[in-house]
Amino acid sequence: MFLADPRVRATWRWGGAIAVLLIVQSVVLSGLFWLLASNSHRHSAEAAFQADCRTVGALHDPERHAALRRMIAEDIHRDRFLALFDADRRLLDGNVAAIPPGVIVGRGSTIATVVPTQLPGKTSDVARLALCAMPDGDLLLTGIDLDEAEEALRVVERSLIIGLALGLVLAVGVGLIAGRRAARQVDSVRELTEAIVAGDLDVRLAVGARPDSFELLCAHINTMLDRLQVLVSDVRVIGDDIAHQLRTPLTRLRARIERGLREAGDRPAFEQVAEAALAEIDTLLGIVAALLRVRELENTARRSRFATIDLAHLVGDACELHTPTAEDRGITLECAIEPARAVEGDASLLIEAVSNLIDNAMKFGPAGGTVRVTLRREGEAAVITVADDGAGVAPAERALVTQRFYRGRHECEGAGLGLSLVKAIVDLHGFTLQFADQGSAVSLVCRPTARLN
Repeated sequence: MFLADPRVRATWRWGGAIAVLLIVQSVVLSGLFWLLASNSHRHSAEAAFQADCRTVGALHDPERHAALRRMIAEDIHRDRFLALFDADRRLLDGNVAAIPPGVIVGRGSTIATVVPTQLPGKTSDVARLALCAMPDGDLLLTGIDLDEAEEALRVVERSLIIGLALGLVLAVGVGLIAGRRAARQVDSVRELTEAIVAGDLDVRLAVGARPDSFELLCAHINTMLDRLQVLVSDVRVIGDDIAHQLRTPLTRLRARIERGLREAGDRPAFEQVAEAALAEIDTLLGIVAALLRVRELENTARRSRFATIDLAHLVGDACELHTPTAEDRGITLECAIEPARAVEGDASLLIEAVSNLIDNAMKFGPAGGTVRVTLRREGEAAVITVADDGAGVAPAERALVTQRFYRGRHECEGAGLGLSLVKAIVDLHGFTLQFADQGSAVSLVCRPTARLN
C-alpha cells in the first residue's frame, strides 16, 4: 500500500538509482585503494630484493659471506631473510635452512613458507622471497617477513570495511534525499502541466533568490508561460472583438435583405437590395482581411524578406499616391522630403503604414484643411511625420488607438484597424510610433540600426 503512491515509487526509483551509483563508486574506490596498498608493499619489497642481489653479487666469495652476516646483524627487527646456497641448493651461509619449493630464479617475488635458523622457538614463517643467481653460480635467497605487512593490510582492510559500511549508509541516505528532491521537482512540473491542461494559466513554478540549475529552468518555463498567457489572452480578446464588430453589420445586413425582400416589387428594387448587401459584405470581408493582415505581420518570419529601402523615394511615392484623393476631397497635401539614410525593411509594408497615416489625417482632419507629410533626419534616425489641422488624438486615448477595433471618434467610418496595422508594421521593423504632445502629428522614427534578423 505504501508503494502504491506513484510519488513514493518515483522517490524510491530516483533514490535507488542514486544510491546504487554511490555504492558502486564506493566499492570501486575501496577496491582500488586495497590494490594500491597491497601492491605498494610488494613493489617496495621487490626493490629491496633487487638491491640485495646487486650488492651481494658485486662481491667476491669471502666478502660476500661477511656482507651477508653484516646485513643479518643489522636487522634489528629480525624480519629479513638472507641466505647463500650453492648451485646444488645446499646452504652455505644465512638464516634460512633451505630454499622453499616454488621459489625460482628470476621469477620475481613469491610468498612462501621458510624455515628460519636464527629465530628461537619459531620453526616456520611466511615471507615474501626472491631468488637470484650470483656470478659464480651461487644462489642468494632474500626475503622479508610478512607478519607486519599482513597486520598493516589487516588494519587497512578493517578501515576499508568500516569506511565502506559508513559509505553505503551514507549513499542510501543521500540517494533517498536526492531522489526525494528530484521526484519533488518532477512533481512540481507535472502538477504545473496538469493545471495548464485544466485551463489555469496563472500557475507558475517557484524560483528562489539564488536559483540552481533546475530553478533556472523553472524561470525559463515561467517566462514561456507568461508569453503563452499573453498570446492566449490576445486570441480571446480578438475573438471577442471579432464577434462584437461583426455582429452589428451582420444584423444590419440581415435586416436590410429581409426588408428588401419584403418591400421590393420589381427587378431594379431587388438589384438595389443586392448591391447594398454586397457592399456590406465587402465591408465585412475588409475587416477579416485586415485582421489576417495584422496577424501576418505579428509573424516575425516576414523579416527574412527585409531589404535596403530609400525612405525619401518611399515617402514620395506615398504622397503621389494620395494626391488625387486629397484633391477630390478638397484637401491640400503638402510633402516636405529631406534626404535620409537608408533603412532595412519591407518597402510594401512601410508604404502601407505611411498610407494609413495619410488616410487617417485626411479622414479625421478638418474638411478643406491641409495634411502635411515630412521626412527629416534626427541624428542617425529618419523621422516620417504626418499631421493635419485637427486636434489629434487625445492623450488619454493614445494607448488605445493602436488596439484592434478601437475608434476614438464616436461614429467614424472604418473598423478601427488602421493604427493597429501601423503599430504591427512598426513593431516588425523595430521602429517607434510617436504621437506629438500637442496637435495631430504622428511620427514613425526609423533607425538604420534597427534591422532584426
